[in-house]
Amino acid sequence: MPSEQQQQDFYQKLREKVDNWLKSRSGMVSKVGSYILVAPDLFHLLMKMMLDDRIDAKSKTMIGSGILYFIAPIDFIPEFLTGPAGFMDDVVVAVFIVNAILNKFSVDIVKEHWAGDEDLLEVIRRLTHSGSDLAAKVPAGRLAKRFIKL
Repeated sequence: MPSEQQQQDFYQKLREKVDNWLKSRSGMVSKVGSYILVAPDLFHLLMKMMLDDRIDAKSKTMIGSGILYFIAPIDFIPEFLTGPAGFMDDVVVAVFIVNAILNKFSVDIVKEHWAGDEDLLEVIRRLTHSGSDLAAKVPAGRLAKRFIKL
């Protein structure tokens, strides 16, 4: 597991990359900008939940898979080819995982680790609701629906 400092460094770099992209011309016209904006916060949430002793080993296996998906250099929409828009599939996978965790554990446990500016439940509700169509189009979303179960 990465150290606390390594986690923070990755989170800050990811946040900076997304912020810079959203300020760029391609980020401003992107239809997925609002989804990409929460990618760093979802990654941070997964990392913090992984370290929480109240979450069981089976759930941590799923959380760990989400973390690995975030940091994998090659996935269904690789960031090195598409820039921050490539985090769309990572967000879809993370939302499925967080939603599954919220259905199994107290909301307070999960909210405790949320670093985002918006309310966690509102973010998950918005992304789940509007992301259903996107998840059906993103290969990672179809895989997550099929294989991620608690």
